[in-house]
Amino acid sequence: MEALIWIGLTALAIALPFYFPRWRLRRVLARPLPPEAEAVLQRNIPVYKNMSPDLQQQLRRMVVQFLHQKKFIGCEGLDVTDEMAVTIAGQACMLLLNRPSKVYPALHTIMVYPSEFVAQRAEVGPGGVITPGHQRMLGESWDDGRVVLSWDNVRRGAADWTDGHNVVLHEFAHQLDSESGRANGAPYLGHPDSYREWSEVLSRDYQNLRMNAMYRQHTVMDHYGATNPAEFFAVATETFFEKPYQMAEHHAELYGEFLKYYRVDPRAWMSPPPPPPPPEISPYAYVAGW
Repeated sequence: MEALIWIGLTALAIALPFYFPRWRLRRVLARPLPPEAEAVLQRNIPVYKNMSPDLQQQLRRMVVQFLHQKKFIGCEGLDVTDEMAVTIAGQACMLLLNRPSKVYPALHTIMVYPSEFVAQRAEVGPGGVITPGHQRMLGESWDDGRVVLSWDNVRRGAADWTDGHNVVLHEFAHQLDSESGRANGAPYLGHPDSYREWSEVLSRDYQNLRMNAMYRQHTVMDHYGATNPAEFFAVATETFFEKPYQMAEHHAELYGEFLKYYRVDPRAWMSPPPPPPPPEISPYAYVAGW
């Protein structure tokens, strides 16, 4: 009898770590997002009110799960408030709408600084000499389960949803990118055949952006995307969600690939941008016949 008891206790001890978190998560998801948290989504995600009821419900549910599973740490004395956590969670979970994906399973910690922070960087010089360096950052994404954000820039990105700059979308795009094994601009696409067209389109537009950046030509996407393929994917994600009409016009095939990947069309939540003003005509312009 004692042997059976010990076998039962051992089986329970083995099973408990697997089933208890799932049980807790089911209980958490059974409760709706509090009204004060939804009010934060209304304030800090301008397109939230224009989403369909189904997408709003998806987002609320994922925010509940995100807040339950992830740990927020304030840095340099910052006290991370509920508004900060919900704002970050809401923007991050927008990348998961309509997608059969877990809520960033490899991520466990979000570190939030009050403003730009300094990151140490090792710089390789001539002859392979490595010297320590420092770089001011708005955000970072690590493949060890951490994301680092500047709250000032999170707030600035939430305030303007049309400029194509959003540090949360950018860094969490890196998290999605790394789910395929490493951040290289090719996130997990579900089927091997999907990578051929993805690679062709993104490689071409990446090279074009590099040329535009080299010659300082104006582009829809920020020139920072020309840094490497991983940054191109993250910058293109910001553009897709914040400047969808412009991206669809100037990068139609790229926009099509992102439509397939993200499974939403942000144009449904936003009005088309106003047409550019007509060029000014100088009063001293030459007129034929004078």
